[in-house]
Amino acid sequence: MKAYVFPGQGAQFVGMGKELYDNSNLAKELFEKANSIIGFRITDLMFSGTDEDLKQTKVTQPAIFLHSTILAAVLGNSFKPDMVAGHSLGEFSSLVANKTLSFENGLVLVLKRAAAMQKACEKAPSTMAAILGLDDNIVEEVCASIKEIVVPANYNSPGQIVISGSNEGIDKAIEILKERGAKRALKLAVGGAFHSPLMEPARLELEEAIKNTIFNKPICPVYQNVNAKPSTDPEVIKRNLVAQLTSPVRWTQSVINMISDGATSFIEVGPGSVLQGLIKKVNRDIPTEGAIF
Repeated sequence: MKAYVFPGQGAQFVGMGKELYDNSNLAKELFEKANSIIGFRITDLMFSGTDEDLKQTKVTQPAIFLHSTILAAVLGNSFKPDMVAGHSLGEFSSLVANKTLSFENGLVLVLKRAAAMQKACEKAPSTMAAILGLDDNIVEEVCASIKEIVVPANYNSPGQIVISGSNEGIDKAIEILKERGAKRALKLAVGGAFHSPLMEPARLELEEAIKNTIFNKPICPVYQNVNAKPSTDPEVIKRNLVAQLTSPVRWTQSVINMISDGATSFIEVGPGSVLQGLIKKVNRDIPTEGAIF
């Protein structure tokens, strides 16, 4: 069984999507439709902008979403997923790929998500940090012991977890986790505390938008970040997608469950190969590859 996976923020690079645009009429049509919906030529920033341009949340999220969903569309009949999953933002790409969301509705939700998250970041100075080389339960215990807001945000692979919270909370957690034996504990260059309670204002905004969007019955299950379980019920998918903003991304658990449910190979659809690396850390024997146009 083939599992298709879709990357999240951080996978972007200058030049992403240009080969698709130049060599596929369908891709060109979809990119131009996106430019029209967004209200500026995001393709200019994707194909020939700067790293700084692409780091803006309002650009990063739609850019990665577009690269992933348009690549899946261009694959045509060879795109036959038995199951899908996406890392954080990538969950939206996966829901377009498995026909839960239309391309247009998916893009509009991603734009609203990016704007709402940006606003939430400006309200409360906050950050995230990568913690390497510790068991999940130690990281969870340390986070729970700190009175400031700090929580596990991304369970990326065994021994690799990202925490999220207030600047003070993250500083304290880094100090304690190093004392507890973390191989590395370093702050990430992000705009705020994604997948933490500090994203509550963004969650409320996105909830309203998701409530008013049509979600269809998908062609295959999506393994959602919130609970790492397969979903095919549009109402369940909606609820989990809303909860995702303030809940951890359970990527390790999602990969384990997909393999347990019969996934025999993973294909990453979108920029970069980050997810392939994480999947190999969960199970080095499972074949992984990037989708090629």
